[in-house]
Amino acid sequence: MGHDHEGQRVSRRRLFAGISSIGLGSLLAACSGDSGTTQAVTTSTGATVTPEATTAKDLTALFADANTCTLTATTTQGPYYFDADKVRSDIREDRQGTRLRVAIKVQDSETCKPLPNAVVEIWHCDAAGLYSGAEAASQGQGGGSAGNPPSGNPPTGAPPSRGTGGGGDMADLTPTDDKRYLRGAQVTNSDGIVEFTTIWPGWYRGRTIHIHAMVHFSNERVLTTQIMFDETANSKIMAMAPYSEHEGRDTFNDNDNIYEDSMLMKVTEDGDGYLGAIVFAADSDKDGS
Repeated sequence: MGHDHEGQRVSRRRLFAGISSIGLGSLLAACSGDSGTTQAVTTSTGATVTPEATTAKDLTALFADANTCTLTATTTQGPYYFDADKVRSDIREDRQGTRLRVAIKVQDSETCKPLPNAVVEIWHCDAAGLYSGAEAASQGQGGGSAGNPPSGNPPTGAPPSRGTGGGGDMADLTPTDDKRYLRGAQVTNSDGIVEFTTIWPGWYRGRTIHIHAMVHFSNERVLTTQIMFDETANSKIMAMAPYSEHEGRDTFNDNDNIYEDSMLMKVTEDGDGYLGAIVFAADSDKDGS
């Protein structure tokens, strides 16, 4: 989205109030179109907001290797999703950790063409395993022992859900605190790409290290999935501060019941942090293919 609003506590509902009063639906409506071109949106304050018009050259090789036209696996949204009202690319706020740039390319699973004007949300825990909006629950208060929050996993032995929809296996969370770190939304540009700046996620018991992602298109949740990381990189980063203060990691890619190789983000070093890229193939018309 446009840099005029970068870093602000911007509500999607306020941002698009000049167009409609239906919240996320108005954002989706404003970003939908038949032309396939990236649209600019004029807000109620008179500002013009557009998806990022260009993509860094260093993404080209990453996306080329990650390209796929296979329908991305739908997984549980987990217990900690809610509309955080955060239209922004830098979602770190005050969270400390290894910098991670996340680049996501969204394409239609049938045509393999980029999907512009789709809303992409991501959310994940911090270096200590805490989720904003649910800090008490993710510390075990009101749900399990300390450090053992609800995982959102399917029952043991059951495969993660698959198919055409956006998940919907759990109700959206009602936040229990006013924190919103490590949550944000962006609109795909004409190449179907969004970028976020965040930190490498931490871990909590029962789950491997992951980022949650949701894609909205034409007023529908068309994909709910997760992003994973190579364990060599995970181990290197978990040995560094502040991650090293959180000991006892019990679940890795090979014993996580949601992990799939297709969920691995391709990661490369990027200055003092990392750059990761992944392609989502979404069923934009929800017809099952």
